[in-house]
Formats: sequence, C-alpha cells, structure tokens
Amino acid sequence: MAKTSRNDNNEQMVCPIGRFFARLEAAGRGKSKFKQHLSQSRIEFLKAFRSLIDECIEALEKGGVARGQKKASRIKVE
Repeated sequence: MAKTSRNDNNEQMVCPIGRFFARLEAAGRGKSKFKQHLSQSRIEFLKAFRSLIDECIEALEKGGVARGQKKASRIKVE
C-alpha cells in the first residue's frame, strides 16, 4: 500500500487502486466524456472481480478442484 500523508505520530495507508480512482475522479469533475469513461471503467473493474468470484463459487459447488490444483491421492505406507 502507498503512504498518502504523514503526521508526527500517524501514517495513513491507502490502496493504490483506490488512490488512482480518487485522483482521476477529482480530475474529471463535472459532466464530461472523461467522467463517463471513468465511471464505466470502475463498473467493468468490479464486474471482472464478480465473474472471477462466480467461477470460484461454481467450481466449489460442483465439488471440483480449482484450476492448477491436483487432487490428493492415497499412498500406502508399509
């Protein structure tokens, strides 16, 4: 995380993605195409995470193994 301000006794930490969107939003005040594109990009960013979460939920509901992971196998020990 990135530092945004520093007081004598206190440091505030902010997510870099959140800081990025906050700065862009401040730059695009008012009704402009920039503001419209910015709003749409935030929506698409969240939809991307929602689709990833949905895929993980479906895999868990089907009882399958997540991508890249192997199933455990029983080993006979003598």
